[in-house]
Amino acid sequence: MSTEENKANVRRFTDGFNQKNVAVIDELCTPDYVNHDPANPQVRSREDYKQWFTELSAAFPDLHFTIDDILAEGDKVAYRFTLRATHSGSWRGAAPTGKSITVTGTAIARIRDGKFAEDWVNTDALGLVQQLGLIPSMG
Repeated sequence: MSTEENKANVRRFTDGFNQKNVAVIDELCTPDYVNHDPANPQVRSREDYKQWFTELSAAFPDLHFTIDDILAEGDKVAYRFTLRATHSGSWRGAAPTGKSITVTGTAIARIRDGKFAEDWVNTDALGLVQQLGLIPSMG
């Protein structure tokens, strides 16, 4: 697949997130998909990813994922993103706060035959929990 096709699949994936379409994970991730995300070490496989996404969507039902920059070379696609949402459901043991959040991050996806085979993700997890008031701000 071309780098442009790989970038298009990353965009399709984020569109699926915005539509709360968990089926996009089966559609666009290989069966042996591996996720590397220090903020979510429990999420390693495609099945783990679907469970995480379902829980995230329940806690932040208005979640919206925006790709801010996207670059591709060979079988890898790197993108910078912003997530915006309102904490409306229980998340990781925290009761809903009703607070709006904006979280930035970067990811590198390795694409194989048009599907995500592996992801390396870094998000501002500290900023997220601070925005929810779960830990004090450092500033």
